Amino acid sequence: MLTRAQEKLIKSLQSKKGRETNGLCLVEGKKVIDMAGELVDFRFTEEDTFAFPSLVTTVTPQLEAAVVHTPEWSEKDLQAKEVIVVLDGVQDPGNVGTILRLCLGFKASLVLVEAADVTSPKVIRSSAGAIFLVPWMKVAREDAEAFISKLNRPVYRLEKREGSKLLGQADMEKPLVLIAGSEGSGIQLSVDAPSVHIGHAALLDSLNVANALAIALHHLA
Repeated sequence: MLTRAQEKLIKSLQSKKGRETNGLCLVEGKKVIDMAGELVDFRFTEEDTFAFPSLVTTVTPQLEAAVVHTPEWSEKDLQAKEVIVVLDGVQDPGNVGTILRLCLGFKASLVLVEAADVTSPKVIRSSAGAIFLVPWMKVAREDAEAFISKLNRPVYRLEKREGSKLLGQADMEKPLVLIAGSEGSGIQLSVDAPSVHIGHAALLDSLNVANALAIALHHLA
């Protein structure tokens, strides 16, 4: 059975402040929990507490949940991948989770600048556990440009603007950094770098950032 202290801890992990303070996150579903591996602190089911439905975040709860240590990645971990994706201001949890899955599938790492909280239950669910396997790092906006420069790689902006080249026509040699912004606001970082874009029908104003990155990462694979 869970102790009262454990139940209190689990409830605190439903907030960003609680997750940051404790260095822990809440994970639901056996498959995703198993992907967390040694990061798992403890598991629990409805047999361990009558409060199970209120401790988890899904409307239809999974049979198992766990308290998991938040992964800690280094710049060296990021650099181990040939493509580093920088997400600029992408606030939708579903998009961030999907992009983590894309990074897993196409062997990329991820830098988040003012993006949705990567440890939130919604991001973890939509990442399908990729959060525990993909090197990622949160960087403050005021530090982002210096951080990108320190990576010492060619940088490309995934956006359509004057002078940008079609993705298939640009000469992009790895290792590289690829910056992508939200569909609504675009890239806000003032990093001076060439732009590449994905061709599509004129009736379509823009692509969802996760869709655009799926195409770009597949092209770069």
